Amino acid sequence: MMNRMLDVVERVGNKLPDPVTLFVIFAVVVIIASHFASLAGVEVIHPSTKEPVKAVSLLTAQGLQDIMTKMVKNFAEFPPLGLVLVTMIGVGLAEGVGLISALLKKVVLGAPKSMITVSIVVAGILANMAGDAGFIVLPPIAALVFMSVGRHPIAGMVAAYAAVAGGFSANLIVNMLDALLAGFTEKAAQIVDPNFVANPAMNWYFLAASCFLIVPLAVWITDKIVEPRLPEYTGPKLKMDKLSDTENRGLKWAGIAALAFTALIAITIVPSDGPLRGENGAVIISPFMNSLVPIIMGLFLLPAIAYGIVTKGIRSDKDVADGMGKAMSAMGMYIVLAFFAAQFIAYFNWSNLGVIMAISGAEFLKGIGLTGLPLLIGFIIISAGLNLFIGSASAKWAILGPVFVPMFMLLGYDPAFTQLAYRIGDSITNPITPMFAYFAILLALAKTYDKNLGLGSLIAVMLPYTLIFGVAWILFFVAWFFLGLPLGPGAGIYLP
Repeated sequence: MMNRMLDVVERVGNKLPDPVTLFVIFAVVVIIASHFASLAGVEVIHPSTKEPVKAVSLLTAQGLQDIMTKMVKNFAEFPPLGLVLVTMIGVGLAEGVGLISALLKKVVLGAPKSMITVSIVVAGILANMAGDAGFIVLPPIAALVFMSVGRHPIAGMVAAYAAVAGGFSANLIVNMLDALLAGFTEKAAQIVDPNFVANPAMNWYFLAASCFLIVPLAVWITDKIVEPRLPEYTGPKLKMDKLSDTENRGLKWAGIAALAFTALIAITIVPSDGPLRGENGAVIISPFMNSLVPIIMGLFLLPAIAYGIVTKGIRSDKDVADGMGKAMSAMGMYIVLAFFAAQFIAYFNWSNLGVIMAISGAEFLKGIGLTGLPLLIGFIIISAGLNLFIGSASAKWAILGPVFVPMFMLLGYDPAFTQLAYRIGDSITNPITPMFAYFAILLALAKTYDKNLGLGSLIAVMLPYTLIFGVAWILFFVAWFFLGLPLGPGAGIYLP
């Protein structure tokens, strides 16, 4: 049944236009829809500000001015663009000089093949502590790992992407997203209880336990559903000969360079008054967390230079510049996709259609008369559906939190429990939502291994992760509810 459904998704999806054309069509549809919504006087009341949010027509003089004058700004300020390109300066050079290939040989030749999928999935889930960087760094490396052992590289990259995206709220370590969402939860809860204080770790027990649910599921989906669906890989293979003495020497000096760079970063964050610490010595909300992209670039760039010098792949500064230039040239397709995706997302935001849809969905769920656990499950499903249209976790929670946190508090539920339900819904559709900008990166990367791969084929291999993660996570949530287990330090299911 799963295969038949995925076959339909793949056939229909592959009949869609090229993703670039698709974003152009989406942009045109938003422009037209915004005009008719504005003419109809569509508006909602924002639950946080209590101000009306009206549909804004882009088919006006002002709309046309914004479209034309902000086109370059939309592209230049598209959040994933700089993150991807800066990261690829380091990653691309490391790949170009052979450092990544040598590391893979070192790891793969000494590791059991049965553990490869597990290690990639675990790395993907833990990568969330580095913010969005995991979306850029891990999939291309996972593709090379799979290719090195004779497996389909696309299976490796989608496993990594599904772990990072679908497991976005499963983690062993409290990170910046926990603190960010807790801030919105606190403000929403203070509508009912002005003295309520949110703890960033209030979902930690559940999210940590979720890792032990998501990891085996992702491995099983990859090995039993996704990889068997992919056609035989006929592209270039990655040879896995034993490391030469020169390569071993290069890895040694690359490791020294990585340790030296790590030590320099540690000096800025370990001392309580370190320059990358935040206010009052905070680490979770701090310049350090906002510096993860350049730090990751450095962790690839400096070891790559050291490795290249030792192995004679780098003989002068011109070789370094040339290697970084080649890395950027490989990003051409992504840059084109990013340009059109940036315009579409900007138009969607300007029109207020996304906010209107989110608030309307919340009001619908609030008004259908469900109570207790069924209402919470309905909230998870609504959150998952809205995630297909609004990619930002914090932006959706800023809208949904002021509606649902007070409502569930009045029913006796702890705000931590409501936040947890939201986080499950926000995670499970991440692998398939086109509004998640990193999906375009995944598609561009997949086309380097299969130039004929269509959007439908990619969605078809990602969809099992969304469906199975969704069902399993909701059942896990229900079991946790009936067992009455704490959600995190000082946070339970019900209000004290």
